[in-house]
Amino acid sequence: MFLLKLLPKVDKFVQNIAFNGLSTKLITKISKKNIEYLRQNIIDKNISYVDEDKLINEVIQQYQKIISPSLKKVINATGIIVHTNLGRSLISPESFDKVKEIVTSYNNLEYDLEKGQRGERYSHISKVLCELLDCEDVLIVNNNASAVFLVLNTFAQNKEVVVSRGELVEIGGSFRVPDVMASSGAILKEIGTTNKTHLKDYENACNENSSILMKVHKSNYSIEGFTSEVSHEEIVKIALKNGLIDYYDMGSGHMIDLPYNLNQIEPSVKEIMKSKPSLVSFSGDKLLGSVQAGIIVGKKKYIDKLKKNQLLRMLRVDKITLAILEDNIISLLLDKKENIPTLNMLFTPIDTLKTRALKVETKIKDICKCTIIETQTLIGGGTTPNKKIPTIALSIEFKNYKPNKIENLFREKRVIGRIENDKFLLDFRTIQESEIETIIKTISEICHV
Repeated sequence: MFLLKLLPKVDKFVQNIAFNGLSTKLITKISKKNIEYLRQNIIDKNISYVDEDKLINEVIQQYQKIISPSLKKVINATGIIVHTNLGRSLISPESFDKVKEIVTSYNNLEYDLEKGQRGERYSHISKVLCELLDCEDVLIVNNNASAVFLVLNTFAQNKEVVVSRGELVEIGGSFRVPDVMASSGAILKEIGTTNKTHLKDYENACNENSSILMKVHKSNYSIEGFTSEVSHEEIVKIALKNGLIDYYDMGSGHMIDLPYNLNQIEPSVKEIMKSKPSLVSFSGDKLLGSVQAGIIVGKKKYIDKLKKNQLLRMLRVDKITLAILEDNIISLLLDKKENIPTLNMLFTPIDTLKTRALKVETKIKDICKCTIIETQTLIGGGTTPNKKIPTIALSIEFKNYKPNKIENLFREKRVIGRIENDKFLLDFRTIQESEIETIIKTISEICHV
């Protein structure tokens, strides 16, 4: 066919001046695919001409799409502080700068500077966490799901783990407690009912094949009405009486008293540690406000056994995680919660949020309809289920667009808001003060489309 003769040769095509400065290897790979695609379309008589300039542009566009980072910065205007889809907790620039020098250099990750010999990576974080929580030892793994699996695999292979039916949860990503138990080799021993579990249920479940009495945080939901559950403190006492391990999977964990009476439904790790539990685990990137990590605290004899489990090598964290986590824990130890963005957002007064919203409203009120409203939001990340906190939002309306259309326009600009009561909202609970000017600019650009 005549058109086939017009197809450029790959080796000559990739030498085009338009590709100067680009990776020849990648350009060649993309070009081969595109030329072969044209060849097949000519054979199938789907095209009647060959436009080499168009082919060049298509190759460059595909090249740029491949090398452009997929992870991008967005502005969280949803009001959900621990937003799982948007990366959960923020790391403060100051904290990141502190650890930059460490992680971009050789460091003493597993080297004891005093003894001049191999050290343990977990020692860097254990001293501050043990001081903060008054616990015997600490172990860090890559997330709390790993912590749960490691504990069960270490202490309950072919042994029974007693759990209330009301705590057999499923969280995001289809992570189910019963399935994790089965994978770890543990045997699930269900007790009580969905809405009621009593002290006698735990006592009656203890036998020669029991290993762990486990309590699980009810992530993303709550049971209300005709209910009862056994406190963690009571479970600790029953476990001690029967020579068993008590283990509390807290899911989220925080170290300070929270505002809006949140401590009533989300006890702090400090409070839980007062009963001297065997083991407790929680996430580093939820209410703690740090990096993704599973933090296991408790009695040294149990932590030592966890460290000997061969799975730990697959679940351990790296120097970046440890360095940032240590810096954040030090801030909590020194009562400097303002250094933790998650806590800073949670504690920001309503008046401050109103001031920020008013600044935006003043700049944009002449180009679109906007209204400052008092509303509520969720913390997110499976924390404090169904408990809302007050917030301030700005509703945006223009061009008779429906809320879904407005939401899409903002999302294209990487500003993620939310729709509530058929209004598109920008929630200032999660908009950073440094992002205010960007919000104003984005609104201006959208309104002038």
